Amino acid sequence: MHFAVDDEEVFMTTKIDGKKTFWLPFNKGHNKGKGNPPNPNGYKTDYLWKEILVKGSWLDIIQRYIHLQVEEIEIDGKTFKKEKLIFPRFHQLNVVRKITADTKEKGAGKNYLVQHSAGSGKSNSIAWLAYRLSSLHNNQDERIFDSVIVVTDRRVLDQQLQNTIYQFEHKTGVVQKIDKNSQQLAYAINSGSHIIITTLQKFPFILDEVANTDNRKYAVIIDEAHSSQGGEAHKKMKEALTAIDFKTDDDIDTEDLISLNIEKSAEARGQQKNISFFAFTATPKYKTLAIFGEKDKDGKPKPFHLYSMRQAIEEGFILDVLQNYTTYDLYFKLNKAIEEDPELNKKKAARAIARFVDFHPHNLTQKTEIVIEHFRQVVAKKIGGRAKAMFVTSSRKLAKRYFEQFNKYIKDNGYSDNLKILVAFSGKVIDDNYPDGVSEPELTGYGEKELPKVFNENEYRILIVADKYQTGFDQPMLHTMYVDKKLSGVKAVQTLSRLNRIAPGKEDTFVLDFVNDRKTIFEAFQPYYEKTTVAEEPDINHLFDLKNKLDEKQIFWQSEIDAFAKIYFKPSGKLTTKDQSQLYAYIDPAIDRFKAMETEDEKDEFKKSLRTWTNLYAFLSQIMPFQEPEFEKFYAYAKLLQTKLPKKELSDSLQLSDEIAMEYYRLEKIKEGSIDLMKSQDGELDGLSEAGIKRAKEEKAKLSEIIDVLNE
Repeated sequence: MHFAVDDEEVFMTTKIDGKKTFWLPFNKGHNKGKGNPPNPNGYKTDYLWKEILVKGSWLDIIQRYIHLQVEEIEIDGKTFKKEKLIFPRFHQLNVVRKITADTKEKGAGKNYLVQHSAGSGKSNSIAWLAYRLSSLHNNQDERIFDSVIVVTDRRVLDQQLQNTIYQFEHKTGVVQKIDKNSQQLAYAINSGSHIIITTLQKFPFILDEVANTDNRKYAVIIDEAHSSQGGEAHKKMKEALTAIDFKTDDDIDTEDLISLNIEKSAEARGQQKNISFFAFTATPKYKTLAIFGEKDKDGKPKPFHLYSMRQAIEEGFILDVLQNYTTYDLYFKLNKAIEEDPELNKKKAARAIARFVDFHPHNLTQKTEIVIEHFRQVVAKKIGGRAKAMFVTSSRKLAKRYFEQFNKYIKDNGYSDNLKILVAFSGKVIDDNYPDGVSEPELTGYGEKELPKVFNENEYRILIVADKYQTGFDQPMLHTMYVDKKLSGVKAVQTLSRLNRIAPGKEDTFVLDFVNDRKTIFEAFQPYYEKTTVAEEPDINHLFDLKNKLDEKQIFWQSEIDAFAKIYFKPSGKLTTKDQSQLYAYIDPAIDRFKAMETEDEKDEFKKSLRTWTNLYAFLSQIMPFQEPEFEKFYAYAKLLQTKLPKKELSDSLQLSDEIAMEYYRLEKIKEGSIDLMKSQDGELDGLSEAGIKRAKEEKAKLSEIIDVLNE
């Protein structure tokens, strides 16, 4: 291990290799950027010898952090071992030590939010933390946690965690990977496995399997917190780990038992004394901050530990994806192609016209030409001729259409020898030439799981996606993104951040955006550039207001909800097939009343309000210590009702392909250059507004007027 130190900064490397030596910063960070803070007592860098290299700390690093990462790589059919010594970066060491010290003092039952940017080495941080927590003892020499459960969907972390911990312990079986079924998970929890790696989806199935876990304590590490904290699965996980004891005592009256079980169910949503959550994410959403963050002096939730996007960019661990950002504007003129001038819902008609423009042959051919020619002339030469690009569309059907259009253009222009493309989407897409639908493997010739590996090959250069691979897809050769989809907020950050991975020879990135303006992208990135906080605390009154609004519609009756709850929360806690059919019987009258509602807009409003209420309750009940049995009953009822309400057929949405025609169309480059984020300014996320409470009145207008407005 080699350190290079002056009075300002510290750098480290595990391999001295002349001019090729790769030096990593080992700095604390200053003002959420690179470097070190001023030190009133001496050098800015004296923490290196006063805190890190002191005997206790150094031995701790050798025992618990340094490990040899061995990768097998194949070159020309031969397998070689590539060894890399891993030494923790400052923020990795710091986060594990800070959390460990706090947990040792406070014990189980506290939530921690770790906001670490992409490129921060989250996998290693999670591995080190899991290992430390699994062997952490309090001052009475008692283990603080019986098991550490790592909730992740990243396969790479499974293997990494196992290998890392094996190197520290030289014991097999310390890490139990749950890759078969929920019984395997239940067995691992019951037998007290030290570290369990699983997916969140397994939790709802194990409640009946888990034996009494009284007096047991759990550390739950959530990888990419925002994708794993969804209401019901999260609640089920808490229930499984707290073994909420649904009463069956024969001495208690049945009515009392049911109300007790409703209260217990509500209780399971709140913070549990025996579970600590450790949530890791680069882009915390409002909910993530509210559930896992800790309050600052103003009472707003903030992360327990921060390694900002700004610091990661300034230290060279990720690239700034906003450095080269080009926007195009679309100009088109439409005409009414029918004599009548019908009155239409303004919002729905505008959407239908936008769809018409998106799928218009002019649009497809022009964007195809711009993308392919830009890729060939500019992108293809980047990263030593190995650069790749991603084309992001607004729907699966458009992704499929662009795949066909790209292939046609490549073939017609004789580019097939050195440019191949892939498309990725879930399920089947129904289109004119595929009335029964077509899947991704049928179009590409590769299985869905094969695709990331195939895209890694040199010949495949462009990947077309709709929603797939916009998060969690790690391909360092991605240099350019073509965006043909509205993006905002955390979705914009996650999508564009696919480009930020560093690779040898990769000096910059490029975004060509057909749809979004620079202001929207700036506003999306700013909250995550430094520290993320929230603008306001959630208001519980929204829940009561929205429930009153739903009651006014008289779709459900209280007597039906009460009867439903008696079955759902019955003393035994186990529902039979007969119980199941009774639950549906209590839902059916509400469905009939829903169908009798006069207009489609009324139905839409009811469904939206019901969905908003259940989401809001699932969220607020996790962060606020209120228990409202009537809400818990209604929540159980509303969740089932939601799934049974008639769904709109896609064909029911307004189609206007015969009523309008395109007169002209052009794309024009508007602005290129960097989008500069503001330094020393914490970003705030807006909270839950009165979603589903205020609804805009339906506005109607003549088709000619709507076309005029859009043409303008």
